[in-house]
Amino acid sequence: MGSVNVEEMFSLRRLGTLFYVVSPSNSTFEKVEDVPNYTNEAIPWFIVTVVLEHVCGLLMGKKVGRLNDNLVSLGTAILYESVKLLTKWFEMSGYLWIYQYRFFDIPWNSPAAWWAGFLAADFVYYWFHRASHEVSVIWSWHQVHHSHEDYNVTVALRQSMFQRLCALGYYQPMALLGVPLPAICVHFHLNLLVQFIIHTELIGKCGPLEWIINTPSHHRVHHGANKYCLDKNYGGFLIIWDRLFGTFAAEKDDEEIVYGLVDQPQASSILYLQFFYIRDIIKKARSQETWGNTLRALMYGPGWSPGSPRLGNMDSFKDVKAPRAKYDPYLPLWNKYYIATHYLVTLFLQQVLTFNLKSYTLGTSLMIFGFILVTLCNISSMYDYWMWAGFVEVARCVCFIVYARTTPVTGHPAVDTFLQICFFVSMMLWTFRTMLLTHDTSKKIKFL
Repeated sequence: MGSVNVEEMFSLRRLGTLFYVVSPSNSTFEKVEDVPNYTNEAIPWFIVTVVLEHVCGLLMGKKVGRLNDNLVSLGTAILYESVKLLTKWFEMSGYLWIYQYRFFDIPWNSPAAWWAGFLAADFVYYWFHRASHEVSVIWSWHQVHHSHEDYNVTVALRQSMFQRLCALGYYQPMALLGVPLPAICVHFHLNLLVQFIIHTELIGKCGPLEWIINTPSHHRVHHGANKYCLDKNYGGFLIIWDRLFGTFAAEKDDEEIVYGLVDQPQASSILYLQFFYIRDIIKKARSQETWGNTLRALMYGPGWSPGSPRLGNMDSFKDVKAPRAKYDPYLPLWNKYYIATHYLVTLFLQQVLTFNLKSYTLGTSLMIFGFILVTLCNISSMYDYWMWAGFVEVARCVCFIVYARTTPVTGHPAVDTFLQICFFVSMMLWTFRTMLLTHDTSKKIKFL
């Protein structure tokens, strides 16, 4: 893994990417492979921001989140970043080929290229984000981001593992305008990073900035399940696109926003949250009486029904009002600590995969990805009392121990030893728990 430069990890340069405070001269590149992974670089500052928000919330007398909701967001982020390693820049496929036929020629190292990338990335983000809400097939993946019920900075981490795959074809028209691909890629990262800090309830309205940029107030509306919030405020960094194209709505001071989906799933399982809407949309499409309506069920808005407008009849939509009960299943304290610990271990393993990807074979990369996927799916399902979670946990820990006994995971003996001890203790814990509850016929087999 190499040495870790803590000073660089927490540098002001990396902090600046969360606020779009970057120097154009230091964020302009000739080749795509030279573009840094700004998102991965910002992880230390993500952690600091999460802690800082919770501390500020306590000082202000506000509860900013619950453990199960926060951990689901962390888990989906780990999964999203892991998939991204295997599909890097997939959404930009064909860009360079189209770029050969560009109408304008913007030198890659000119200030014009940086600003063109800034505007192009933000403009395309608006339309792709809008499509993610207004086309049922794409919404089936994007809905994961809206499945939270608390609203804090961890929500920005909750992304669908397939979200990027749906963006193919949206950025390519910018090639005809002569926007260099590295400029698009730089601002693709920065545009997403700046949205991290707008997922909070601790910041009120921001005065004149509300007219130009996407603020926490604007984005709270976007994440609301209230009727007036639906299909509003799609902007990334700029809010001007919403104002221009009629999708803007201001936050109401007299109506509390309810966060989550209109029909909120009662689950914490990452696997379920990733796929449940696909099941629903297929069921809806198959129930239609004509091929035309089957296609509309897939390509029109999620609120569409036969005979209604493309996005559905707003008058018929459920008007969600506060207070709404949140999905908050009980788990003993030890189980919560166990889940949190293994989320952090999985985040560490994902970073090992990230930094060593080029040296790994495809088989090794897929094996580690599979282990991360099984881990996240299983430990998140514990909040849903999945009856097989204990058995899967024993098998998962055994697999890690067997692999780690013959192959160094990190290359650092002390770290590898610690991980083996961690997984051995976990294996023994869940072996004992599953055997105890299996032989106790007076209890339901929930393993919790």
